[in-house]
Amino acid sequence: MIRLAKVEEIDKIMIMTRACAKKMIAEGIYQWNEHYPNPNAFIKDMERQELYVLTDSNNALMGTIVISSFKDEEYDAVEWLTPDGKNYYIHRLAIHPDFQHQGLAKKLMDFAETTIKEMEGVSVRLDTFSKNPRNQRFYEKRGYEKLGDIFFPKQSEHPFHCYELIL
Repeated sequence: MIRLAKVEEIDKIMIMTRACAKKMIAEGIYQWNEHYPNPNAFIKDMERQELYVLTDSNNALMGTIVISSFKDEEYDAVEWLTPDGKNYYIHRLAIHPDFQHQGLAKKLMDFAETTIKEMEGVSVRLDTFSKNPRNQRFYEKRGYEKLGDIFFPKQSEHPFHCYELIL
């Protein structure tokens, strides 16, 4: 089930994202670290009612995604396909390592894109780490177009590729 996250789930979300970070680091992908993601980001997402969780039938946390209308200033440098307005941003998509490779990221992205269409959004924007080719292929297969790069120095010296999908 996909639903809005609850405040009492923030600790579980952090445990899950730290497990994801540990797995990525073991694979040589230095995308997440001790600075990101952090509990404050998830709390802000939850307060804006933009943080969703994916749970199994026993309510165990399997994944999370943020569907946000807020545009981070880092995105100002990107030449997007559509003008700013009814655009939505995907952040912090994560599937617990115990549940990866089961189509759950696709399930969360299907949910996000459907939700954004229902909110009359014109496009979906996101970024993914330049050293994470699996994520790049995932978004490109979904029809996202790579547009430019941004940097998050606290996360990595390497760029993050920005993508947009017109709905």
